[in-house]
Amino acid sequence: MERVILHCDANAFYASVECLYTSIRHSPVAVCGSVEERHGIVLTKNQIAKQFGVQTGEAIWQARQKCPDLICVPPDYALYIRFSRRMRRLYEEYSDRVESFGLDEAWIDLTNPGLTIRDGERIAHEIRLRVKRELGITVSVGVSFNKIFAKLGSDLKKPDATTVITRENFRDKVWPLPVTDLLFVGRASSQVLGQYGVRTIGDLAAFGREPLTELLGKMGGQLYDYAA
Repeated sequence: MERVILHCDANAFYASVECLYTSIRHSPVAVCGSVEERHGIVLTKNQIAKQFGVQTGEAIWQARQKCPDLICVPPDYALYIRFSRRMRRLYEEYSDRVESFGLDEAWIDLTNPGLTIRDGERIAHEIRLRVKRELGITVSVGVSFNKIFAKLGSDLKKPDATTVITRENFRDKVWPLPVTDLLFVGRASSQVLGQYGVRTIGDLAAFGREPLTELLGKMGGQLYDYAA
């Protein structure tokens, strides 16, 4: 039985929720940490701010150099948690196998006898439309036969898109991507892999399970399974 997994990722989640309640939705907006508490960085930004080159993780002063009219708002985690719970309840209408990954992401395991990847794509479109209509924000959804590729799919097209990665097309869609796009490949691992010429996910798959295990231990074998 083929597994059918969705990964839903709310686009610019904090900023999208903030823009629902104020008149700033047509302005460049960033949700930022506190300057006074030395956390003055951009946590997330809306699409308008992104067009000015504002990046998540940069200092507020750097963001304002790029976008002088940037509106910075403090995070309201209680509000985001309420929206996260509403999204999860919506997802649970489609499956009782929902796994949250932070406040803004979740996997939905749709696997059932007779249900195909194309059925998963149809359900992904339906979920996107419902989230937009019922919550006022957008999600991007990856559809695949495992959790790793489903998450990659949700990252490939943003905002408000569905990407399908199948057993037939994953080599074309996934292998050319940077190895850092693969879940659990951090900075340290990517630096080690880079010393051996492993720069894409395809390079990782070609490197082989045993050499990767020797290089990175148990995690190396796990990363090979993710890539191949």
